[in-house]
Amino acid sequence: MNNAIHDGKTITITGPATKGVPVIVGLLLAIPVKTLASGEAGAAYIEGTFEVKKNTAAVIAQGVKINWESGASEFIVAAGTAGDLNGCAVALGAAGNGATTVLAKLTPGTGVAGT
Repeated sequence: MNNAIHDGKTITITGPATKGVPVIVGLLLAIPVKTLASGEAGAAYIEGTFEVKKNTAAVIAQGVKINWESGASEFIVAAGTAGDLNGCAVALGAAGNGATTVLAKLTPGTGVAGT
């Protein structure tokens, strides 16, 4: 018996959402495939590697868990607060002070809500 539904790399989210800008869905970080209007449903990646905005002052080493700061819509190294998602991705490359992006591998199921 084959009970596979799909590969699990995407989920359906409801807008508003901007293409390429991560959104928190429970304990998942999801990256919309396209811009979604308010109330519009569409696909968002929950697996894969993406170049995403980071805090320019953050010094991120390759291989460390990184945290999504929802207010500024950027990855940080410090633990996030309420509304953020900690440990939801791993940096696949180093990104030093002054860098504006980081190469992030989404790790679904590992996110922890900030407090």
